[in-house]
Amino acid sequence: MANQLDLNILSEAVSGNGVAFRSCVKLQPAGGEGSKVFPPTYAGAVYATEKRRLPGHSEPAECVLLDSVQSQANRMEEALQQALDAGRIKMPVVEVDFTSYFPGDKQPEDMRLLDPVGKVSSLQAPHRIADAILRDSVLDGARFRETDIGKRIGMVSARDAMALFEHCPTALVFGMWDSTGPKGGLGAKFERAMVAEIVGINAVYGVKTSSRIDPLGILLKAGPLYARSDGTGWTLDESHAKKEKGKPVTLGKDGRPSEANHGNVTPSLSDRSKETDEYLAGGVTISHAEQTVVLSLPALRRLRFPVDGNYDAKRDNAARTVLAALGLCAATLANEAGLDLRSRCLLWPVEPPTWSLLSTPGEPPLELQLDGKAATKLLGEAVKKANDLGLPWHDAPVVLTPSDALVKLVVKSQHLTAQQGGETGEGGD
Repeated sequence: MANQLDLNILSEAVSGNGVAFRSCVKLQPAGGEGSKVFPPTYAGAVYATEKRRLPGHSEPAECVLLDSVQSQANRMEEALQQALDAGRIKMPVVEVDFTSYFPGDKQPEDMRLLDPVGKVSSLQAPHRIADAILRDSVLDGARFRETDIGKRIGMVSARDAMALFEHCPTALVFGMWDSTGPKGGLGAKFERAMVAEIVGINAVYGVKTSSRIDPLGILLKAGPLYARSDGTGWTLDESHAKKEKGKPVTLGKDGRPSEANHGNVTPSLSDRSKETDEYLAGGVTISHAEQTVVLSLPALRRLRFPVDGNYDAKRDNAARTVLAALGLCAATLANEAGLDLRSRCLLWPVEPPTWSLLSTPGEPPLELQLDGKAATKLLGEAVKKANDLGLPWHDAPVVLTPSDALVKLVVKSQHLTAQQGGETGEGGD
């Protein structure tokens, strides 16, 4: 039976010769072995596929990515956010409070959000504390990066990571590149100490189907539909249509009712793109999936935490232990929340998750247990020990207000999206 992972084991691994904490979990679809799951799609509605050499396979196995490193990190940070909101943990965050900018109905019409944003924290922003959402917000009337906290963030490095430990410790666990700060591309970079992904093994690709029966029985010949002149939708009346060069503008390319999501969709199926010959998004069946999580201890040991320019080995190790506990807590809470990755991709572990401590080369790893309750307790104990050595760990968030320019950008984007009936943004982490 595996031992319980406690603070003594964790701190000794971090300060000693520990290499990594690793968790490898075998997963099956919730629908049962052999039921179809749907991976994430990329440009062209295709999957991320590759062949991998795996134990027990004489030849490289066909694999499909079910959840990327970036997505797994986001799920772990969201689990920390939920635990923070529920009072299960206490940790430093910086958040932008959009509700403080919209007090009731006092804002002019052109400055009101159609869809409330609420609060966005450094646990939710794609680039953590270096994200443009925080950069374009203000604290006590000053742009965030021009405040004392912001200036300290702009000066962080592996030799002095105290500002991130104090205000955004997850940046030291999941990585950060301060590419939009005062140094531009020369901004501080921190590698991911925690890396995780979920991969489907022995993938067999399914067929993409599409069909829809319209209960109203709207026919193609019932069109054409025209874009309304006031931008509120469509019309059959040319006199109410938007005009270009004196002619009414059809909805979409040719004004078909389907441009407004009316009418039948002829049943069809396909398995490969005609342009690229890659598999389309028709789902997959797999023998099983594997989630691999690795927390690198050497990556944490590169970080230093001086106070007034003075280094202390005990303080450094205490801070690194907190970061290790934070990563382990994030991974544990995320898995306990359930691996519902997207529509029709719910996975569950066929075995109890455990952590392996990789330490002495040539010797088998130490097997350790850690559930959500124990993980939050472990984090609290590590933080208390760090506090006793003079390391800061703020319980209350640093609250920013979005700048006027940022609010106008969000409001304009929401109105454009409402008018166009689709997303206008692009890119992401």
